[in-house]
Amino acid sequence: MLQKTSPYMRQANLIDGQWVQADSGATIDVINPATGLKLGIVPKSGRAETRRAIEAADAAFQTWKKTSVLERHKLLRKLHDAIMDNQQTLAELLTMEQGKSLTEAKGEIAISAAYVLWFAEEGRRAYGDVVPSPWADRRILVTKEPTGVVAAITPWNFPSSMLSRKIGPALAAGCTVVVKPASQTPYSGLAWGALAEEAGFPKGVVNVVTGAAGEIGDELCTNPLVKKITFTGSTEVGKVLIQKSASTVKKVSMELGGNAPFLVFDDADIDRAVEGAMVAKYRNSGQTCVCTNRFFVQAGIYDEFVAKLAEASQKLKIGSGLDDGTQQGPLIDEKAVEKVEELVEDARAKGGKVVTGGKRHALGGSFYEPTVIADATTTMRFMKEEIFGPVAPVFKFTTEEEAVKLANDTEYGLACYFYTADLGRAFRVMEGLKYGMVGVNEGLITTVEAPFGGVKESGLGREGGHQGIEDYLDTKYVCIGGLGA
Repeated sequence: MLQKTSPYMRQANLIDGQWVQADSGATIDVINPATGLKLGIVPKSGRAETRRAIEAADAAFQTWKKTSVLERHKLLRKLHDAIMDNQQTLAELLTMEQGKSLTEAKGEIAISAAYVLWFAEEGRRAYGDVVPSPWADRRILVTKEPTGVVAAITPWNFPSSMLSRKIGPALAAGCTVVVKPASQTPYSGLAWGALAEEAGFPKGVVNVVTGAAGEIGDELCTNPLVKKITFTGSTEVGKVLIQKSASTVKKVSMELGGNAPFLVFDDADIDRAVEGAMVAKYRNSGQTCVCTNRFFVQAGIYDEFVAKLAEASQKLKIGSGLDDGTQQGPLIDEKAVEKVEELVEDARAKGGKVVTGGKRHALGGSFYEPTVIADATTTMRFMKEEIFGPVAPVFKFTTEEEAVKLANDTEYGLACYFYTADLGRAFRVMEGLKYGMVGVNEGLITTVEAPFGGVKESGLGREGGHQGIEDYLDTKYVCIGGLGA
């Protein structure tokens, strides 16, 4: 069991290499969602502290940007090793503040380290170009340079890996960072500061500030020293950040909301589809932006799929993430449970049939039963709204064209999934779905080697893959003249 003496449970902010409290002394309580008990406190910082963190990052950038790519590579390798050497401790901390199972938390810590290692390598491959010149006496070079101070704002559902996809490429590119983790799960964010210190990054390269989201966000968006905002969270908040960043014309990367469809065609392997559905729906208790929000199942196999999905859902072990064998932990807080309850009641009122679940779990608190709702219709709220909980509404469709149309009937376009054994259909549907990521006969597709991100109102930019470092680099064209004989 994690003790409060853990070196990674920091109850202070990291600004310019110093662990400090808020100027006012104000704090925020951090609650363990599995027990409802106070885990600890973090500073409730605001604009002044954020401004100092930005200034520290800007000062550090003046020297950090001049370090060799090999030096940055070596430090990122050390950061990767520090994360993996402390995987168990970091995972326990993550579970205690977020609620997910320890198995999932250890997986998140592992992929956090994997992103760092990936970008340690990608930093060495941020190639420029030598372009054939139209002039005999000139040469054309295209170079890549670090953008500058990066502000990273991350959510509570993946409090470690969301940061790794931002901190990793930023540091690899030669940028410095100011991090604002979610107030519900700040310790996993503050741990990145402690890990960066342990790995040997210079002071000011990584700064972590907790506190008032509005004040910190406003300073990050409007301060001209910040050259890029990278945000993971709701589309609603993302739009506000884009608007506020316009005043200083910052680069923005936005990984926003989702409304993932999961299509199952008559010719699919139903057991494989159910297995994929369980991962795509219930991972992290349904609290992921790529979680299935709407199941669309063809009429010929509808009843069989619903029955098998319900049976598998009933078998999930619910409990504290630290308990052995737990597969689903609590939702993040009471507000999250109330939102799920609203959506389920809306479905019931409009003719939805609750096949299993449909209420709070006997454990109480913010635990909610895995829920399958049959006879879902397009008038129900979860056709348009993100559920962010363990509720699986299942719609029935007849034709392939109808399924693709229903799947695309949303302003979101992050992830989608479909199951079929027909190769022609696989290509037709893949090309017809307007989403940034598509899983064909797979329910879990995220990996460091591939670009993660959406289209439409699900965001801008990509994280992971070779594309993930590009948003942290500026392209410079250099024309060298006077080279004639």
